Amino acid sequence: MSEIEEVVNELPDVAAADVNSEIEFQIKASNGHEGSVITKGKYKGQIMGLFTSGGDAPGMNSAVRAIVRVGLYLGARVFCIHEGYQGMVDGGKFIREANWNTVSDIIQKGGTIIGSARCKDFRERAGRLKAAENLIRHGITSLVCIGGDGSLTGANTFRNEWSGLVKELLNAKLISNEDAEKCKAIRIVGIVGSIDNDFCGTDMTIGTDTALHRITEAVDSVRSTAHSHQRCFVIEVMGRNCGYLALAASLALDADFCFIPEWPPPPHWKHILCKN
Repeated sequence: MSEIEEVVNELPDVAAADVNSEIEFQIKASNGHEGSVITKGKYKGQIMGLFTSGGDAPGMNSAVRAIVRVGLYLGARVFCIHEGYQGMVDGGKFIREANWNTVSDIIQKGGTIIGSARCKDFRERAGRLKAAENLIRHGITSLVCIGGDGSLTGANTFRNEWSGLVKELLNAKLISNEDAEKCKAIRIVGIVGSIDNDFCGTDMTIGTDTALHRITEAVDSVRSTAHSHQRCFVIEVMGRNCGYLALAASLALDADFCFIPEWPPPPHWKHILCKN
């Protein structure tokens, strides 16, 4: 029996089920995530927050939609924190509860529907203290951050300081003992939103595929000019210290030479390039 047949045989028999009864589906975890079975209502009563931060990247809205709907399926209440860390610091209208319809018809849209902003306040402890107070007031104990290097670094700092922030708020009588006990720990998940595809352990960061698509479009547009004038073009793409975009674009576009940080060119690269 093939691996596909084994998976199909394990699926519930929808045709044989009573149409009035609800079939409980469980999604089996992939290797390395054993025990992470997704069961409807598994996290009922929990409250989570979601925000996008830093520069926007294509695909953020798809991630927002998936997080909100899976969170609701698991029974959690999901709050979207608008305008990134700034919205977390400001609180109030920037922290809004989401439902199934909140994230309808957003996959095809660019940017991020819940907004993103640079936040100087969050870099200071006073700003992080205010952000913690706003999260505790909403009962948020789980946080999902979609962003790049700076955003994820900020999230990690926030996590490390959380217990101290809670104690400080309690001593200042800004939160109750009950709130402090309920929110004594916070779980933070980071999803990389960066076209650079430079995060170890991630197959494809949000925005990378679209960036590669735009690169191929741009090069296709100038290729005819290069042939017409018998010229060679040197094209620089983004990626910072990661050569993924340059390498993938070179393979897709049949480039003659590719320079990437991970593989410095040989000393005689000019001779090789001219010979080609």
